[in-house]
Amino acid sequence: MVNDTDLRHLRRCVELAGQALESGDEPFGSVLVASDGTVLFEDHNHVASGDRTRHPEFAIARWAASALTPGERAAATVYTSGEHCPMCAAAHGWVGLGRIVYASSSEQLSGWLAEWGVAAPPVRPLPVREVVPGAVVDGPVPELAASIRELHRRFLGV
Repeated sequence: MVNDTDLRHLRRCVELAGQALESGDEPFGSVLVASDGTVLFEDHNHVASGDRTRHPEFAIARWAASALTPGERAAATVYTSGEHCPMCAAAHGWVGLGRIVYASSSEQLSGWLAEWGVAAPPVRPLPVREVVPGAVVDGPVPELAASIRELHRRFLGV
């Protein structure tokens, strides 16, 4: 269940996704929050560099692996503008991060891409729980979906 604190962090993810778009990158943003509410790490996509692995969720997992104890990682929450791709979900699971909260789902993004006639990505967009069966996941959040959809529409120029 998503609460007001979750919505505040998800709105920041939408802002980060907008920053990615403004810098010419795909509109995805993520925030890592400690159990006490402290924002530990935030980032957006950097795949325009040509390195398609430079997703913010992957960066969070790598940072958390080196900066946090296993207990701190398990107690943290990862907020994202879009549901983790399989690569990021696997990194999340391997590092032992806690709850995931996302604004829009992979299913929603796939539907938007199909609606706009855009080819599917080269990696199947699996739900996080298919990659990390024990993950605690909340999303999508309907009140943010239109904002995320618009960022993707602008990125694709459709």
